[in-house]
Amino acid sequence: MTNPMLERFLKKTTFESQEDFENNFEFIIPENFNFAYDVMDEWAELTPDRLALLWCNDKGEERRFTFADIRRETNKVATYLLSIGIKKGDFVMLILKRRYQFWLTMLALHKIGAVAIPATFLLTKKDIVYRVKSADIHSIICCGDDEILRHVNEAHEEWPALKNRVSIGPNVPEGWQDFNAGVAAAQEYTGERVTKSSDYILMYFTSGTSGHPKMVIHDHTYPIGHIGTAAYWHNLHIGSLHLTVADTGWAKATWGKLYGQWIAGATLFVYDHEKFTPADILSKIGKYKITSFCAPPTIYRFMIREDLSQFDLSSLEHVTTAGEALNSAVYDKFLEITGLEIKEGFGQTEGTCLIATTPWIKTKPGSMGRPMPQYDIHLLKKDGTEAGVGENGQIAIRTEKKQIGLFCEYYRNSEATLNAWHDGYYYTGDLAYKDEDGYYWFVGRADDVIKSSGYRIGPFEVESALMTHPAVVECAITGVPDDIRGMVVKATIVLGKEWKDKAGEDLVAELQNHVKKTTAPYKYPRIVEFVDELPKTHSGKIRRVEIREKDAKGKA
Repeated sequence: MTNPMLERFLKKTTFESQEDFENNFEFIIPENFNFAYDVMDEWAELTPDRLALLWCNDKGEERRFTFADIRRETNKVATYLLSIGIKKGDFVMLILKRRYQFWLTMLALHKIGAVAIPATFLLTKKDIVYRVKSADIHSIICCGDDEILRHVNEAHEEWPALKNRVSIGPNVPEGWQDFNAGVAAAQEYTGERVTKSSDYILMYFTSGTSGHPKMVIHDHTYPIGHIGTAAYWHNLHIGSLHLTVADTGWAKATWGKLYGQWIAGATLFVYDHEKFTPADILSKIGKYKITSFCAPPTIYRFMIREDLSQFDLSSLEHVTTAGEALNSAVYDKFLEITGLEIKEGFGQTEGTCLIATTPWIKTKPGSMGRPMPQYDIHLLKKDGTEAGVGENGQIAIRTEKKQIGLFCEYYRNSEATLNAWHDGYYYTGDLAYKDEDGYYWFVGRADDVIKSSGYRIGPFEVESALMTHPAVVECAITGVPDDIRGMVVKATIVLGKEWKDKAGEDLVAELQNHVKKTTAPYKYPRIVEFVDELPKTHSGKIRRVEIREKDAKGKA
């Protein structure tokens, strides 16, 4: 089936091989692109009654939106936002969890030219104040949950320049705008488009795995950059029902449950839940016949510990992962149980999917795949030269020409922008090596590499070795200063529930010997700590820096 939307933005939409894809993938960029008008409103014209969004929650509620419904509702939201003073160029923070209002509000902000700042519900008063002051945020639209409302109120007391506090319910306190009532009373927006492709559309605060979060800002061409993500990594098409497990405060939400998926013609499936339960996700796949699934490796780790024979996964056609590198042990187990290969992808808040295992190439468990052809990707050593086969290098994007999907800058932080973006390249800060087939293999963040007795040890290779032991659910590898070796390897480990009572010296020795046999012996963790959970960012990434800081304080 041809896809009229893909044909608007790509010179060629179907490819016979990876070589064909890499040589002939090329964008058509409209002079004045706006995703809300040029994709969503166009789908509403072409296929008004086709299902765009299927939303359900853990309370048994369900809402279905056709493309015509989406157009109507986003136009009403746009009118409402204008009525409370939000206009082109204003920065608006969204703390909306997985409520369906997130999608309606995002599109409405695009139409009126305001800049959306999705944020996680885990933000505290301190986090919100930092963001509001850093970006001069005009308004906050959020869930009416008591804790979120309290944090926003406390932030407003410290920074009263915040113009609007808007609640979608269930609670709407005094002094707050009532989103649902305002939208219900609004007429549909009929104004002219006010944006250019070069205008800002979206901004994220980075996860902050080290230091303060930076502001990553994108322009209106960013959604087009996700065509590769959705059509040629998620492998979506008209008729697909796609579920990406991600809170809307994380950039993975725009990766996996918004732009590219709708351009590809898929229907978005959203499960709005308060607490992650593997069995709930698995049951939804069977009940709604989900065809495409994407989740971080942590989700798969917990899923394979369920009795998967109790769930109907027969509708699944394609499964993918990103967010952290995928350990081959998880891949192997999922394939054994389901017969499905987990296709890995790699990218950042600063871009879209940069490297991926596409449908045309053989999956190599543990590899990210090969570079997406929209980016000119290189592996550079410290001296700026290209890394050879098997050599570690930093993933860098050549930027002599505009790279569709790549961020514009770190907003209001020219120093950080220049540190990462110089000499014609954007340096991602992530290390990898390339094999003889051109596949990329993740090593770790540049600042996570451990130097011990002259060796350079990437945390991921040790984590991968540990993850092949049945006792280990999650782990993080860090370096601990050592007078003799410079640094030694430490493993912080979350054990499976059936192994927790075995935590002790014997299990430590068993795990150390397991690593020695699985990878180079010098990489084994000389220090092992068992914990109930690992410190993570709001987006779910492991904060190795927090483990290092804790260890440093303990030695002080």
